[in-house]
Amino acid sequence: MALLALLPVLLVLPTASAANGAGGSAEAKPAVTLSERQAGKGGDITVKGSGWRPGALLMMLICGRSTPERGVIGGTNSCANAEGRAVTTGTDGGFTGKLPVAEPPVPCPCVVHVATVTGEQAAADAVFVVAGHPVAALPKETGGRLAVLAATRLEGDSGILTWFGAPPARRLVFTVGNLGTAPVENPVFRIGTTHGVFAPEWEEREWRGTVGPGRKARVELPVELAAGAHGDYQISLEYGGKVLAEQPWGVGRPWGVTLFWGLLCVVVPAAVFRIGMAIVDKVRPRPSRVPARSRRRRPARTTGPAAGARGPRRAPGPAPNSADVPASAPASASDPSPTTTAALPWFAPDSAPSDNARTTKGHS
Repeated sequence: MALLALLPVLLVLPTASAANGAGGSAEAKPAVTLSERQAGKGGDITVKGSGWRPGALLMMLICGRSTPERGVIGGTNSCANAEGRAVTTGTDGGFTGKLPVAEPPVPCPCVVHVATVTGEQAAADAVFVVAGHPVAALPKETGGRLAVLAATRLEGDSGILTWFGAPPARRLVFTVGNLGTAPVENPVFRIGTTHGVFAPEWEEREWRGTVGPGRKARVELPVELAAGAHGDYQISLEYGGKVLAEQPWGVGRPWGVTLFWGLLCVVVPAAVFRIGMAIVDKVRPRPSRVPARSRRRRPARTTGPAAGARGPRRAPGPAPNSADVPASAPASASDPSPTTTAALPWFAPDSAPSDNARTTKGHS
């Protein structure tokens, strides 16, 4: 009976401890600790972190002109990027890594800056002194101070024209809060576009509105790339000389341009070939036409009962005299003598006049 009474208590205790553990991990914030607070160039320090997202890729940098309160003023341009190191967090959100000591391109105060590379943005700073590096005062704050309260994102979609090389366009959406004591009116942000290993290209974007002290506002800024842009880009947001957020952007290749040039390489040679063949057909010499030989017109055959009958073939001899040929004798078609007269088709053989007959009658 005693065991049965204790059974509900035993079941509740693990549940409560698990809830406390989950709540503790949910409230944990990214933190960074250093093995040494000061070191000279050429050495190295051990950096430990806790409270990070499990399996996150982080970048460790030594940055100048920075404090944990104001962050990295000037963004990664104030850091020793060449000597930075990457590290991945474990399943518990912690990490340990070695970082070489290097002098940043700007004077101290310096920090060890740790930030996520991909996924949800998170960062933490730890004060560090680079021995022998110059120190300068930080620029004064202007009363109002904006900070990004939520992760930035790119909204929008590419149209059909982007597939043919039109400039890709998006809207950079984020929420800012005023951590200062004075309102910020019409703040001017800077949008940086980075492609590959090239330096970012910055453009100023003004947001029309006012953010009072302790207030927050949702900001949308247009982002546009060059025509035909494709590949992996990094969009950076800067305000007051400090990089507030970075957002990756993968742009697809404009395959419509490739298709257009492919069709152009096929159509243009075909058109040039057809034009060339038409020109050759016009200018090539034509063969001259030989006129048909004129044929001697044969005399028309007479019609009558004896038209189809042939007489006996004459033996070769002297040509008969035209006076000896009777007028009624029909002209032979085979007789090549030029003195024979062809009878007109509209006269009958017996009624056709004969010059020979007239001549004979006159002499008689």
